[in-house]
Amino acid sequence: MKFTAQQIASFINGEVIGNKDAEVYTFAKIEEGTAGALSFLANPKYTEYIYTTNSSVVLVNKDFEANGDIKATLIKVDNAYESLAKLMTMYEASKPKKQGISSLASISPTAKVGENCYIAPFAVIGDGCEIGDGCYIHDGVSVGDGAKVGNNCILYAHVTIYHDCRIGNNCILHSGCVVGADGFGFAPTANGYDKIPQTGIVVIEDNVEIGANTCIDRATMGSTVIHSGVKLDNLIQIAHNDEIGSHTVMASQAGIAGSAKIGEWCMIGGQAGVSGHCKMGDRTIVGAQCGIIGSRKGGETLLGSPAMDAKEFIRASAYLKKLPDLDKKVKELMKEIEALKKQ
Repeated sequence: MKFTAQQIASFINGEVIGNKDAEVYTFAKIEEGTAGALSFLANPKYTEYIYTTNSSVVLVNKDFEANGDIKATLIKVDNAYESLAKLMTMYEASKPKKQGISSLASISPTAKVGENCYIAPFAVIGDGCEIGDGCYIHDGVSVGDGAKVGNNCILYAHVTIYHDCRIGNNCILHSGCVVGADGFGFAPTANGYDKIPQTGIVVIEDNVEIGANTCIDRATMGSTVIHSGVKLDNLIQIAHNDEIGSHTVMASQAGIAGSAKIGEWCMIGGQAGVSGHCKMGDRTIVGAQCGIIGSRKGGETLLGSPAMDAKEFIRASAYLKKLPDLDKKVKELMKEIEALKKQ
């Protein structure tokens, strides 16, 4: 499908600068633009490419001012990145969607499947499951007995949802993610470790996206809860009885130990870790590889391990670079002190 610059501008309330009839049919990064592509400029680091890009149309913020000739047609908008997201959503929605249930899918006679669903070959829907309307369940997905999946969800290949877990509406689960595996619960004994039965479930609310190979463990008792709007990257571990607040985001390889409570609108960087039973207040920002070993009040920006205020960490890091010189000076001073003592 092709769209003109004017059609695009009308959809995102933008202003066309240049050829209103310029047509696009695909997306491209501004530095890799080709004819017929739509690109965007939001990060000033990429400004140089707007003068050389071959993209036909480029989204820019309203405050952008050109300092040279630009071949592309520009569309000025309040926020170029948000506008791009809207356009890509519209583009995805316009693609034809698969429907129907494959004869190679295994669906229990006691399961309930909603209307307008697609269920691919080799998907398995267990006893007593409920699948909402408009869901896309791809090949190799396993939905355990008694589990429930809401409306308009996408479960990509080889997603596993264990028994009795709950998935809300409009959720996306990427390939290989596991919801509801046993929590890491063992009781030490003289002969080793006895397994503690994990009798709880996982509850995932609406509009949650879970990345590939991310694992969310079921609760020992009660529920592990992922609240609405949470976005989890690939390769994340959420342990038993955790609670992740609404609209919190986590980057790859973050790990949250058991019974932790993460507030709303938090941002957790890659490879960051949170100790068990910690409570983190709303709107906390946790930098990459940060280690949280105690509860935090919220509204903080944290770096380092153990975590500290970001400004304190930066000051401490500046001193860290000077440690070899300081060590040398201390040794010299110690020698002078010893010499003075002998005198």
